[in-house]
Amino acid sequence: MNASLDRPLRIALVDDQPLVRAGFAMVIDSQDDMEVVVQASDGVAAVSELRGRTVDVVLMDVRMPRKDGIEATAEILAQVPEDRAPKIIVLTTFDLDEYVVAAIRAGASGFLLKDAQPEDLLGAIRTVHSGDAVIAPSATRRLLERVVQTPEPEQRDDSVLAALTDREREVLSLMGRGFSNQEIGAELFVAEATVKTHVGRVLAKLGARDRVQAVIISFETGLVAPGSH
Repeated sequence: MNASLDRPLRIALVDDQPLVRAGFAMVIDSQDDMEVVVQASDGVAAVSELRGRTVDVVLMDVRMPRKDGIEATAEILAQVPEDRAPKIIVLTTFDLDEYVVAAIRAGASGFLLKDAQPEDLLGAIRTVHSGDAVIAPSATRRLLERVVQTPEPEQRDDSVLAALTDREREVLSLMGRGFSNQEIGAELFVAEATVKTHVGRVLAKLGARDRVQAVIISFETGLVAPGSH
């Protein structure tokens, strides 16, 4: 059973390929701490099925007929209060898919390759539900550098960073440069638990849903420049 809940995690599967849904459902339903409660074959059906339903995590294909995963992600998140919004993991066949970046900007918390190993699928669901992103820091960086354009200095609005302490800015900068919590701890000579505390405060002050959203902010404000390591 999920440690933070007295019930299994409720999972929704959205994919236009029945065999993909069946395979994922088999893996998920084999676990004691999660269950598939909704299956939908496209974005239109997903938005309809999830209206008024409480789910914890949505596995969302990006390329579907009628309504793609980008539109569906935005609509699903818009129809529930933020504190009850599900975490959305985008399913893709390419790790540098432009659709994935668009879905992340629409509110998804990360992506998973469709040919991922079962243990990676289950790990991603548990990780995203716990509040962290499900993209490896290095992949986050590669993905975002393709799309997020750092504005020219005169066009940047870094006022959102004003609430951060100097140490929190350091942590956000390292997050944006692709450092994991462990690597940030080593860089700043602090314990990983301390880094987690800082990351949590950074997310709260920025109003970011998760690490991916915070990294986007680090690029858009110019705190991190593309190509910096």
